[in-house]
Amino acid sequence: MEYVSTRGGTRAVDFEGALFSGYAPDGGLFMPQRIPSLDRDTLQRWSSLSYPELVKELCSLFVPAKLVPRNTLNELIDRAFSRFRHKNVVHLSRLKDGLNILELWHGVTFAFKDLAMSCTGQFLQYFLEKKQKHVSILVGTSGDTGSSAIESVRGQKNVDIFVLLPKGFCTQIQELQMTTVIEDNVHVFAAHGNSDEVDEPIKELFADVDFAGKYNLMSLNSINWSRIMVQIAHYFYAYFQCAPSLDTTPLPMVEIVVPTGGGGNITAGCIAQKMGLPIRLITVVNSNDIIHRTVQHGDFSLAESVKATLASAMDIQEPYNVERILWLLSGSDSHLIKTLMEQFNISKRLKLPEDLHRKLSETLGSCSASDQDIVGAMRRCWEENQYLLCPHSAVAAHYHYSQPHSSQLAYIFGFLCLSFLSSIPRCCLAPASAAKFQGALLQAGLVPQIPPEITALTAMETRSTPLEQGQDWAQVLRGWIEAVAQQW
Repeated sequence: MEYVSTRGGTRAVDFEGALFSGYAPDGGLFMPQRIPSLDRDTLQRWSSLSYPELVKELCSLFVPAKLVPRNTLNELIDRAFSRFRHKNVVHLSRLKDGLNILELWHGVTFAFKDLAMSCTGQFLQYFLEKKQKHVSILVGTSGDTGSSAIESVRGQKNVDIFVLLPKGFCTQIQELQMTTVIEDNVHVFAAHGNSDEVDEPIKELFADVDFAGKYNLMSLNSINWSRIMVQIAHYFYAYFQCAPSLDTTPLPMVEIVVPTGGGGNITAGCIAQKMGLPIRLITVVNSNDIIHRTVQHGDFSLAESVKATLASAMDIQEPYNVERILWLLSGSDSHLIKTLMEQFNISKRLKLPEDLHRKLSETLGSCSASDQDIVGAMRRCWEENQYLLCPHSAVAAHYHYSQPHSSQLAYIFGFLCLSFLSSIPRCCLAPASAAKFQGALLQAGLVPQIPPEITALTAMETRSTPLEQGQDWAQVLRGWIEAVAQQW
């Protein structure tokens, strides 16, 4: 299994090469040269597997045994999930009105990114120890990525991690989960700008090939293929939990609703679909709706500014993983993707070619939710189920609540059509615990339920370095990385 750049200007690399890369040298993103196709027998065999077992099976398709022996791969994944609070690692809550919530947030930081990040941290450690190598990890975060990345490598002697958070755009808890980690290898920067502004200096440093090579720069954002790979398991697990039976022909369809920011998770869903999993994907966003506009109208163009919303981790205008989805749907046409992305990088506006837009809209449905919609979904879910949703999960629940349900379908179409129209189960992915978003809960008139691990953060020492407007953030980061490297 080799990995190629979506823009076609870089030689193919193996899994280790993709793992230790940020953007590809040509500015693209690494993707598998070939997507494995799974037959019906494999799906039926996998249907009884636990979530960790599914992760192992899927990773073994993308990580050759000659690079990481299968027994070692299994051990790394078991170690990665050893700190999760739920015995099954993830959990499906079946609520009223057909609302199925797949809780992906039972890791250390109460966010779904712990799932892929903990595995990626183990893969990194395996190769670093084997080769006695040191790396500098550079991460921009809109909320949860930073703390998950920090937890995956904290205290490791052969890793230094540099995290940029957008000051004032994360919740207090999200910020504290980063700034309270006092470790020699953890360096947190509080930037006075939004998530997209935070990404700019990171892109600049990765684009400096000599600098990136000298200091072994790598990323743990979802530009890193390893994170996408692990997240494919979400879709298989959701499907097997929600599909009524695998004994029918064709296999039943399941609709999976995916809260979307940078687009890594929905990219994993597109790959699962291409592997043969019979799922319908719905990408749901907040008022920062570039992905929704792209799916509906082929309009991949920036709005005038990022809007601050209750679903703050999704306050993103440049969902970079869309490039991977377009590459998949174009039939791996790297020349086309290079042309489109270069056009977007210059003008920040792009109208998709008609054929590519058609394929995208056939692959994905989409929906956007306002803050009012988010609050409404949070309230309704509590009133009907006494179940608290985080605002990102509420974006998915809003989509569910906006669709016709059984009683409405019976009234509109009559009972003869009801079994067909209501037979597709739906699963909403829940990316974070509601406990991380107390302000949103209070705004919805709900009472937060705060775990002791989160309460303890407010009394802990914090450490971060401010990045002010007007400073050259890329230059500041260069200085820090160079200074830290002298201690290796």
